[in-house]
Amino acid sequence: MSHIVLLGDSIFDNALYVAEGMEVVCHVRAALGRQGEVSLLARDGSVLGDVEAQVARLAELPAPPTWLVVSCGGNDVLPLVGAMQTPVRSVLEAAELLASWQAEFRRAYRHMLDVVLSQRVPVAVATVYDAIPNLAPGLRTALAPFNDVILREAAARALPVLDLRLACAEAADYASSSPIEPSAQGGRKIAAAIAALVAAHDPGARRTVVYGAAAPDA
Repeated sequence: MSHIVLLGDSIFDNALYVAEGMEVVCHVRAALGRQGEVSLLARDGSVLGDVEAQVARLAELPAPPTWLVVSCGGNDVLPLVGAMQTPVRSVLEAAELLASWQAEFRRAYRHMLDVVLSQRVPVAVATVYDAIPNLAPGLRTALAPFNDVILREAAARALPVLDLRLACAEAADYASSSPIEPSAQGGRKIAAAIAALVAAHDPGARRTVVYGAAAPDA
């Protein structure tokens, strides 16, 4: 029996944005069936610095986790959207701004990973999705440096990656009430990808594999 614990933000804790029973955690439970249990410690609105408090709550769970799946970082980037509208004198100056924000994000992400990995439980991390309806192409491109941090840090630690950019690629994957949150359809896709990752990935292999969507026959 696997026990998957979901950490992070509203990508997993999306109850406010979908009908009851359509939450990501419910879809993960359905995808696992009798093969596993799921606990939700992720909280809507959380940033990278909040994951440490979520990890502290692992001791409250009735059974030890066999997987920690983390989706966090989007709320750290969100406050930068306003600053991204600021005029600059050159493309290079814009790139330098992104580089400084990326460096700060990297420090926070590394600390978060160190805290999660201290539990000595298999860990998977998720990227920040970017197919949000009406998201300007420039903002979508600006997300890439932050996702690069996630991918590089995961690879440095040989962690599997759940690439939400692949899992949630359609407008219907996002909630109508708040388009930066996963809809019921998006939640099902995320859950299927989590179940596929847990079923396929051998933590002992110490290698990074990117998982996007479940297999076509899943």
